[in-house]
Amino acid sequence: EGKGVLNNRISEYILTNLSQCGIKTHLVKRLNMREQLIRKAEIFPIEFIVRNIATGSLSKRLDISEGTVLEKPLLEYCYKKDELNDPLISKDHIFAFGWATENEIKEIDKTTLRINDLLMGMFRGIGIKLVDFKIEFGKAWNKETEQKEILLADEISPDTCRLWDIKTEKKLDKDRFRKDLGNIIQAYQEVARRLGIVPETTNVSEVNFKKPTSINIKKR
Repeated sequence: EGKGVLNNRISEYILTNLSQCGIKTHLVKRLNMREQLIRKAEIFPIEFIVRNIATGSLSKRLDISEGTVLEKPLLEYCYKKDELNDPLISKDHIFAFGWATENEIKEIDKTTLRINDLLMGMFRGIGIKLVDFKIEFGKAWNKETEQKEILLADEISPDTCRLWDIKTEKKLDKDRFRKDLGNIIQAYQEVARRLGIVPETTNVSEVNFKKPTSINIKKR
């Protein structure tokens, strides 16, 4: 209880900052503690995964030691199909089955790696390693251009990212649930506190969130 409230605010904060750096997102505004107003988008049936440090399924599949820092971000694609357990796919699969065009994937790849750069800087500034994350994209109608445009159409939160404390490598994400480590709410609260969203002593059941403030992200 309370995890959804934290995810709502953390995701709002992150998407707001990404938008200020030129990343198009589906977020319009947060409506209340648990709901957001977002743009309607036609979702690509693909999950885009960025890995900066080896762990999880990557370590298991390829026998790579957990914690191995990758020389450059690794971008993977998974077919968004729960009943198939979201299998790993290649670009050739995407093009062969018409899930996206080459130009669309080229644009999404560029945006995804840009998001990774911005998130790494954001989390590094508060003492957190961005290990990996998953995002989805969609196409939404732009009234001004009268065309569909590609935008980030997903939350970004400790549910969709692996976040480790820089000094202790303590897990501050959903792995606390997956690995039965406990204290999942406290971990999410820690991420929110470091981002400046909630006071350090806030009880999530009595939360009174502050209005999100921008952080300074240097554009590259």
